[in-house]
Amino acid sequence: MRAVDAVMECLKAEGVEVVFGLPGGANLPTYDAFVNGGLRHILVRHEAGGGHAAEGYAKATGKVGVAFATSGPGATNLITPICDAMMDSVPVVFITGQVRTELLGTDGFQEADTIGITMPVVKHSFMIQRPQEIPRAIHEAFHIARSGRPGPVLVDIPQDLSRAEIDYEPVTDLRLPGYQPRVEGNQKQIRQAAKALAAAQRPVIYAGGGVVNAEASDELVEFATSDRFPVTCTLMGLGAFPAPHAQWLGMLGMHGTRAANYAMDEADLICAVGARFDDRITGKLSEFAPRAKFIHIDVDPAEISKNVPAHIPIVGDAKHVLAKLLIEYRAIAAEPERLAAWWTRIEGWREKYPLAFQDSSDNEIKPQYMVQALHEATGGEAIVTSDVGQHQMWAAQYYDFPKPRRWINSGGLGTMGFGLPAAMGAAVACPDRIVCCIAGDGSVQMNAQELATCAQEQIPIKVFIMNNGYLGMVRQWQELFWDGKYSHVETGEFPDFVKLAEAYGATGMRFEDKTTLVQDMKRAIETPGPVLVDVRVTREENTYPMIPAGQAAREMVG
Repeated sequence: MRAVDAVMECLKAEGVEVVFGLPGGANLPTYDAFVNGGLRHILVRHEAGGGHAAEGYAKATGKVGVAFATSGPGATNLITPICDAMMDSVPVVFITGQVRTELLGTDGFQEADTIGITMPVVKHSFMIQRPQEIPRAIHEAFHIARSGRPGPVLVDIPQDLSRAEIDYEPVTDLRLPGYQPRVEGNQKQIRQAAKALAAAQRPVIYAGGGVVNAEASDELVEFATSDRFPVTCTLMGLGAFPAPHAQWLGMLGMHGTRAANYAMDEADLICAVGARFDDRITGKLSEFAPRAKFIHIDVDPAEISKNVPAHIPIVGDAKHVLAKLLIEYRAIAAEPERLAAWWTRIEGWREKYPLAFQDSSDNEIKPQYMVQALHEATGGEAIVTSDVGQHQMWAAQYYDFPKPRRWINSGGLGTMGFGLPAAMGAAVACPDRIVCCIAGDGSVQMNAQELATCAQEQIPIKVFIMNNGYLGMVRQWQELFWDGKYSHVETGEFPDFVKLAEAYGATGMRFEDKTTLVQDMKRAIETPGPVLVDVRVTREENTYPMIPAGQAAREMVG
């Protein structure tokens, strides 16, 4: 069969049900194979939208997402989703077309060195040089993308090789001697960690996206509640531990709760699970958690001691390690009363510094209330995606996520334009769930064209734009750190989002009254098909609390 027909067979063998993509000259043979390929293909309007949709699909399900693009600009338009997937450990296979082999290196039409361009931001990449390599490369790409620390894998296929005839045999023996991720964790180190936790007077469990990736939420809850361990989660880890919960401190980091950040600052032992101590968490690295020893559990050995030296390093995935850690901890029979003073200290912070905002005295919609209203309108059960900015932080703060894979956002790369196509991918993956996107008036326009895809495919996402007429987070920084000099952050009244939605075949709405907002949101959610809602909120509200960049947790403001 043709190599491209073998690609279809490989995708089906990997359990792929849907592909997001856009055809072009170099991948025309692949698109010919889709005609009778037996796979659902969703035609996106921009390759970046397809890449983010594949990410949303992967984040909502834990399965590998798939995105297709042609050569040259098609492939370069995927750079942002590829880098985003790398930063947030999202399993996605990107399959790009390439110019014919005799044109490689000649600056042929729509030629780009896709492998070279993407090399710093992929987990692995394959440049196909012989058509017989294609089936094995596809299967290896899926294996690498989903195993160990998940991530993006690129397969670049020259057009002439994709249409070549090959003798296809299903690949059943995947042997990658140089790639053997460690998932179990070292038993001696796990036992040492259990002893350290049993002796700690002021412990904190700091959980990240690795808990979600490893499907280890149940193990985290069981371990944390085996004693009264305080738990905080990163932006990417929200939902890994149910919120609200008596042991839940809230999110930590730049816009985390004071209770979470102050607990980290005063802890004597921090157990990091599937988290990487990035700068949004640590603030000023030299002053981060100065009293603490560190247990660091991570499936990626490169993360261990990268930013913060680990006293007890454990290489393994959260599911395996937490299960073993629980057994070891229970065998010790630690004294639970040792944590009484620590909880008294934490409860003092909770009482003194609750996560709160000053609501408006009239009908004006505060952005924090908008998130609370959406939580009420959805019963807290929606899959929520977000773009990047103030609205993202408010969503993380005020929409309490009870389970993993309910919160889908761009953390490490901070990609504006992520939310809408990610919601599209999540809705395709979970057609029986309500999928809402909380967007900003600035970021939503970066991939608004995917409303056309949603209308054509009848993907019923509900997009709620937190419209303050500004690039809000940049405006906040200019107000606080640049003497209030606003420079090119006002987005004004354009476009008319209701008309824009209608032009794309979606339903457009505008909400401006907080007294009817919950009911209005329910009406939007119950409206068939894609809906874009322009929610007018307070123009110059700031996201607090906040650790100023490069400062310590104890220097929080707001």
